[in-house]
Amino acid sequence: MTQSHLLTRHRDIQNWVNDRRGRPAIARVRNRFGDERAQLKLRFSHNAEGREDLGMSPCSWTAWLAELDRQQLALRVDPTGDCALVSRQVMN
Repeated sequence: MTQSHLLTRHRDIQNWVNDRRGRPAIARVRNRFGDERAQLKLRFSHNAEGREDLGMSPCSWTAWLAELDRQQLALRVDPTGDCALVSRQVMN
């Protein structure tokens, strides 16, 4: 069984993503009540297939990491190279 790791340190997250030719992106989405929130995403060149994600805009690492902290998220990474944004609450 492979073990996944949670990354919370900005440098670790940025290095992991950059090593895999990824870049940060952000979108403003509305929930069912009409409230707007930021949705974070990582875009990797090997899975882009020439298409852009609707509503996703590239952003700076500074803005992306600030929103990651605001939403109390961490990056879960698997040895297979898969990743997902998860709540830091699962760490406690």
